[in-house]
Amino acid sequence: MPELKVAAIEMSSTAFEQSGRIPVEYTADGDNISPPLSWSELPNGTQSIAMICEDPDAPSGSGGRSARQNTSAFVHWVIYNISPEKRGLQRGLPPSPQLSGGTLQGSNDFGKIGYGGPAPPRGPAHRYFFTLYALDSMLDMAPGATCDQLVDAMEGHVLAEGELIGRYSR
Repeated sequence: MPELKVAAIEMSSTAFEQSGRIPVEYTADGDNISPPLSWSELPNGTQSIAMICEDPDAPSGSGGRSARQNTSAFVHWVIYNISPEKRGLQRGLPPSPQLSGGTLQGSNDFGKIGYGGPAPPRGPAHRYFFTLYALDSMLDMAPGATCDQLVDAMEGHVLAEGELIGRYSR
């Protein structure tokens, strides 16, 4: 069966440019807070938004598949059931399982809920992919879902995708 093509969503941040360096305050070396993110209009029929942030350059992670390429990656953030009325996420979201408006956060590979900032070993810069998904349904999932659980739940429901890449090294 041929793979469905999905529309593109433009993503940006006031904290860093596409493929730019993530400022220290958004990393484990700084305040370890989530960066501000914004995105373009979503396609008609969008019922919810999900996002996964992962580092495919990390030496280890959950061992689960990456949302991007069915490869292993270290998961830094899982957030879902974001209202389609939203056009972004504010900086510094709290590490709570449930946020205002019904937004839910999942477990990252640090074993915590919410955002866990970049913490790569010393060496070359790692890439951090913030991948946004416009979905045709709300996801019937409890807070604390893993990346694998979110990827499974999104299967067949993705209307559009967007990606913002940041880099960080120590």
